[in-house]
Amino acid sequence: MLPPYSGLLTDLYQFTMLQGYLEQEMEEVAVYEFFVRKLPAGRNFLLAAGLEQALQFLETVSFSAEEVAWLEQSGRFTPKLLDYVANFRFSGDVDAMAEGTVFFSDEPILRVVAPIPVAQLVETRLINLLHFQTLVASKAARVVLAGPGKLLVDFGLRRAHGAEAGLLAARACYLAGFGGSSNVLAEREFGIPSYGTMAHSFIQAHTDEAQAFENFARAQPDNVVLLIDTYDTEAAAHKVVALAPGLARDGIRIKAVRLDSGDLGEHARKVRAILDAGGLNGVGIFASGNLDEFEIARLATQQAPIGGYGVGTRLLTSSDAPYLDCAYKLQEYAGHPRRKRSEGKATWPGRKQVYRHYDANGCMAGDVLTVESDPQPGEPLLQPVMRGGRRLHPAIPLQDSRSLAAQQIGRLPEGLHALTAAVPYPVQVAPALHELARAVDERRV
Repeated sequence: MLPPYSGLLTDLYQFTMLQGYLEQEMEEVAVYEFFVRKLPAGRNFLLAAGLEQALQFLETVSFSAEEVAWLEQSGRFTPKLLDYVANFRFSGDVDAMAEGTVFFSDEPILRVVAPIPVAQLVETRLINLLHFQTLVASKAARVVLAGPGKLLVDFGLRRAHGAEAGLLAARACYLAGFGGSSNVLAEREFGIPSYGTMAHSFIQAHTDEAQAFENFARAQPDNVVLLIDTYDTEAAAHKVVALAPGLARDGIRIKAVRLDSGDLGEHARKVRAILDAGGLNGVGIFASGNLDEFEIARLATQQAPIGGYGVGTRLLTSSDAPYLDCAYKLQEYAGHPRRKRSEGKATWPGRKQVYRHYDANGCMAGDVLTVESDPQPGEPLLQPVMRGGRRLHPAIPLQDSRSLAAQQIGRLPEGLHALTAAVPYPVQVAPALHELARAVDERRV
C-alpha cells in the first residue's frame, strides 16, 4: 500500500474552484468520468490499471491540522474553505472498470458521483494514479504480445521518474503479464517475483573474469545468472563452459547467461552454439539493454535463441507514447447533464455505461457507449466499487487482476495484436447518447 500522501498534492486551481463553489453554496451532486480521448499513435487498445491505488487514495485523503494552518498562512483562502478542508473526507460513489480490462477511446474507466466540491478536489490525484499505471500497463501488454512464452522482467526502476513511479510501474507491468521485476520493494508490497543477476561493475572489480563468475556463483548458488558481455561475449561464454563442471561437482547449476549489448540476436546464436557444444544445453540466455516491444518482435522474427528479456527504460517511460490524452470531466451537475464543446475536446454528456459484445469464439466483437439509463445487450464494463466513500468489496488481489488482463488480451481480435495501427476496434455511440448530446446542446435538459 502506498504511504498516505498530503491532501496538498494537487493543483492550486482545485482550491480556487473549491472556494468559489463554497462561496456560492454550490454543493449539489456532480458526476465526473475519467476517460482517454484518443489512443496514442500506433496503439490499438489500452489496459485499465491503477484502480486499487485510486480507491486507497479516496479512502484516506484528508488534511492535517498543519496543512490547514499552512493554507491559512498563505493568505489565499477564506475561513469557510479552511473549515471545509479541515473536515474533508471523500463521501462519494465510484463505478469503474476492473483493473486489467481492455478499453478504447471515449470509454470511461471510472466514474465519481459526489457533491461537486468533493468530486472536484480529488481530480488531480485520481488522474495521476490512473493515467500512469494505465500508460505503463498498456505498453507492457504490447511487450507481452511481442514475446509470447518469454520470461519478461521489469528492469526500469533506476530510470523511472521517481520512486513511486518505479514501484507502481512494476505493479502495472506484472498486471499486464510480466513475470517479475528487479524491484525488491514491489515483491514485498505486491508479491511480485523479483529477479536479479549482476552488474558489469562486479566483473570489472575482479582482475579475472572467470574468477568473477565463480565468486558470484558460489555467493548465489541458487540463482546463477552470469553477465557475459563486459569484455568479449563469446570468449566469456567459453569461460562459462569451462567453469560449469567444477560448479556442478559442488551442486551448483548455472541457470542462464545474460547479454546486455551489441547485436543481441547474433550474439545469442553464437553463445547458444558455444554452450551447446560444451554440454550446457540447459543453460538459458537472457537479454537486456534498451529493449521494447519492437526490438523483441524483431528478435522473435529472427528466431533468436533468447528465453527471456529484461525491459527497462523504454517501458517505464513508455518512450514512444509517453502520455495519454486523458481527462476527468464533469458530465452532470445538480441532476442536469453537462457537456464540454471545446474544439477538438468535446465530451459526451451524462452518466455512461460501456457494453461489450463477443463473437461465437469469445473474441471481442464491439462495444456500445451509451447513457447509464439505456440498457443494451452485452457485458456492462463499469461496475459499482464504492458507495458513500466505502468500498463495496475487499481489495482485489493483484494476481486476479493479472489473470483478467491475460484473459482480456487473449480475447482481443487478432488484428489488434499488431504493434502498428490496425483497423480500429468498433465502438458504437448509441442513439440515446447522441440524443442526449443534442438535447444538451439545445438546452432541453
